[in-house]
Amino acid sequence: MELFDIPPQTLEMPDAEVVYFPRFFAEKAANHYFDILFEETPWQQDDIRVFGKVYPQPRLTALYGNNGKPYSYSNITMQPERFTETLNEIKALVEQVAQTSFTTALLNLYRDGTDSNGWHADDEKELGTDPVIASISLGATRRFHFKHKHDKDLKQKLLLDHGSLLLMKGPTQHHWLHQLPKTAKKIDPRINITFRVIK
Repeated sequence: MELFDIPPQTLEMPDAEVVYFPRFFAEKAANHYFDILFEETPWQQDDIRVFGKVYPQPRLTALYGNNGKPYSYSNITMQPERFTETLNEIKALVEQVAQTSFTTALLNLYRDGTDSNGWHADDEKELGTDPVIASISLGATRRFHFKHKHDKDLKQKLLLDHGSLLLMKGPTQHHWLHQLPKTAKKIDPRINITFRVIK
């Protein structure tokens, strides 16, 4: 399969290594993967605790893995399903670029503009010291924000397009937070696949 006919761009972010591939998958392949994952994924909605209050998580999720290890974040512990043929296919292509063998994929379904993901870093202990996070976007284009943990003047915004890949590695998770904010615009669903290594 031919990959990224648009050259990748390295984001100018101190204390980070972030590379964006605007069209990792051509539109036909991206449409194909979106349709399969949208229909076949056993989506779930967990509750999260924020400042002592419990809310339904503002998106649907699913976890897949090849080592049987759970993944915990925001007081949620997810047990992995076995990788599907489709996810293994995507994973193999992403691994060629990331030069990393991923054990786990966390899938997020943002049903519309009211679904979101708040400020956080992928810095859980089980991800290791300098985790490599590879994030595939399928479906609606959404805005993605970065902000530095210690320098409030350092910020970055990015549009994550259908079929794109965002690769975060090195010290990124130590120094930067990221979020996918809500939008008031009427917007179609988006699927996000974040590949990672659980130690």
